[in-house]
Amino acid sequence: MQKILIAEDDSELCLLFSHVLTKHDYEVTAVENGAEALDALHREYYDLLISDIMMPVMNGYELVKSLRESGQTIPVLMITAKGSFDDMEQGFLSGSDDYMVKPVNINEMVLRVSALLRRARIQNERRLVIGGTTLECDTLTITVGSDSFILPQKEFMLLYKMASYTGKIFTRKQLMDEVWGYDDFTDTHTVEVHIGRLRERFRDNADFAIVTIRGIGYKVVKK
Repeated sequence: MQKILIAEDDSELCLLFSHVLTKHDYEVTAVENGAEALDALHREYYDLLISDIMMPVMNGYELVKSLRESGQTIPVLMITAKGSFDDMEQGFLSGSDDYMVKPVNINEMVLRVSALLRRARIQNERRLVIGGTTLECDTLTITVGSDSFILPQKEFMLLYKMASYTGKIFTRKQLMDEVWGYDDFTDTHTVEVHIGRLRERFRDNADFAIVTIRGIGYKVVKK
């Protein structure tokens, strides 16, 4: 049974989330703030974290940033009353994997939880299949039908990251941070160059396309 940790200081909402997820055969533990969530994650393994942003002691941004800086890759679904793009961007840049705005559609939340867990499994297997295209992380190899070729490391990592979350928009800064690292001083124009190369390599691919979201970033979409 997969284990989910919920960090939410609204007791009624927390009870609702726990009830629904338990009915879908997840084992659920609930805490009231980010500090308690960190303690729980240090004591025990969880498959996924659902975190509110506005919490006492330690908020959701601080919680997720702390997890990522310590090397934890647990998938995080951030749930908040804040709905502006800046808030959403901050959530993603802190290291969250998905974002929902209150009032939460419970059925949608369950679907997103399932999708995040599936993506985490893909990352752990280090192999991704989109239609007839396979990405092998350990060898940086792309196989399309009977043809295989190796991509340069950064190009592969860019594509693998976006293709693992088809339909999700990644900002240029987010891709820089995740692929090149927080301490790299390379300018974000590098991302555009690498995206351009990937787009050229896969312009005839029948399974996916790389789409530019003007002024924001990029996403991979299935055809």
